[in-house]
Amino acid sequence: MSDLSQLKTLSRGKKPKIALCWCSSCGGCEESVFDLAEELVDIMAVTDIVFWPAALDAKYQDVAALADGEITATLVNGAIRMEHQEEMARLLRRKSQWLIAHGACAHLGGVVGLANFHGSADLLNRAYQEIPTVHHPAGICPFGEAPDGAGQVGKRGFYETVLPLNRMVAVDFYIPGCPPPPELVKEGLMMVLEQRLPPAGTILGKRQALCQSCPRRGSLPETLRLKEFSRMHQVTWDAAACFLAQGIICLGPATRGGCQARCLQGNMPCRGCFGPLDLVRDQGAKSLSFLASLADSADPEDLQRFADSIPDPGGLFYQFSLAASLLKGKADDQKNNH
Repeated sequence: MSDLSQLKTLSRGKKPKIALCWCSSCGGCEESVFDLAEELVDIMAVTDIVFWPAALDAKYQDVAALADGEITATLVNGAIRMEHQEEMARLLRRKSQWLIAHGACAHLGGVVGLANFHGSADLLNRAYQEIPTVHHPAGICPFGEAPDGAGQVGKRGFYETVLPLNRMVAVDFYIPGCPPPPELVKEGLMMVLEQRLPPAGTILGKRQALCQSCPRRGSLPETLRLKEFSRMHQVTWDAAACFLAQGIICLGPATRGGCQARCLQGNMPCRGCFGPLDLVRDQGAKSLSFLASLADSADPEDLQRFADSIPDPGGLFYQFSLAASLLKGKADDQKNNH
């Protein structure tokens, strides 16, 4: 990162306008910006942040009042689930010279996209009526019938499926991760400030699989064959050894590097938040393929035992990428309304 004096040279004359927007996500991507700490102050000194609901009191109409293209760059985190999120994404696309997908949910649909395995009615029923911690005697559910028969409740813009940002508007480049490392957020912002923007569609990160930069790489045997997988609480595992070599599922071979192997250094296997490599169309299918290649038998019973040792395959292989995958979600729930 340039120091403050270098950054100030970038702001001579008119400051570039920056916006940040939060759609369907957990808020971790907002934390990745705050985690810039003092460097965020440096960036704010040379920019004019015109919209950032997590930190500033700015309204939709403030953005609407700007000229088209007046915002230099906007970081959008979160997937598109609601009508107002689509509306905001389209507005910011029009007002911004550069639109950046910030984090796994904007990039691929993220964990939010796992909702595509279920219909919207099932999701709402679960959230508002079935959860054990919810006490809801009236049974009112958004988008359902009001108890007095006076029509539907809150019927506005809850879409049937989740979409990544680029299925709604054109995205210039992507900052992957759940959440992205602050260093990568910083790099994306500095690309804008220093006017060294990458080619359209670039995903910041490495063009190699995470395994290439994994600190445990040296312990992976040349040939690996497994009879079944174990979960971490079922075995005593070596904190310095490759998870796959110990029979613990790690998606590093099917995941883009560039995350600094933060999970692996924290003794957790990779779950794929940086998304697939450039030439991979479906990260879940790639994960399934490489794990299947580790089976130590062709016997049907052995293969069944091998498959049964993988808990929740859909949720595992598509934890971050279902909405952007070829699968997309439930086959009978593809009647999208956006």
